[in-house]
Amino acid sequence: MTAVALQRATPDELDDSHLAQQHLDGDSRAFGALVDRYQTRLLNFIHRTTGDRQRAEDLVQEVFIRVFRHIHRFDQTKKFSTWIFTIASNLAKNELRNRARHALVLLPNFEADWEVDRRPRQFEDRSARPDHAYEQRYLQDTVERCVGNLPQHHREVFVLRELEGKSYAEIADITGCNLGTVKSRLNRARQRFAHAIKPLLE
Repeated sequence: MTAVALQRATPDELDDSHLAQQHLDGDSRAFGALVDRYQTRLLNFIHRTTGDRQRAEDLVQEVFIRVFRHIHRFDQTKKFSTWIFTIASNLAKNELRNRARHALVLLPNFEADWEVDRRPRQFEDRSARPDHAYEQRYLQDTVERCVGNLPQHHREVFVLRELEGKSYAEIADITGCNLGTVKSRLNRARQRFAHAIKPLLE
């Protein structure tokens, strides 16, 4: 994108790296656009990782404080999303280390025969069908319990892959693990989850 085009573009038309640079160049709208772009995704990620929505809201604010303070260090040859999710992941890990109880995580619908690159389906919206309300709630509660019992390092890669749709390479960057470890943890998380939930759904 040319300099003239950058000047004429609205924040919504710019990619993350250009928004970061615009912010550093003094554009007061640019950082707000980054907040709007990532706030909900970060809230969902931290909430699902920690199981505490109110605390997740606080941690999201902390993420953006850290981004604001350190955005000049962001390497614009890298993906901004990986950088900001790494900050969020580290804060979520610190939160879990400081808590004695297990987090509960809302996950999509269970699929027993996951393969490495398959995604689980989202919960079906049955709000208009009262006869299915109990079934849906039971499934959600069961998923929460089973995934809440996953080890934290398994739960984290599971949420990043299945809910955020991150690539293995991005997850490796965010978690600080190599690709082999990411794949191994994800497979083990799926196996543990399947083993735990399958008898509860039969």
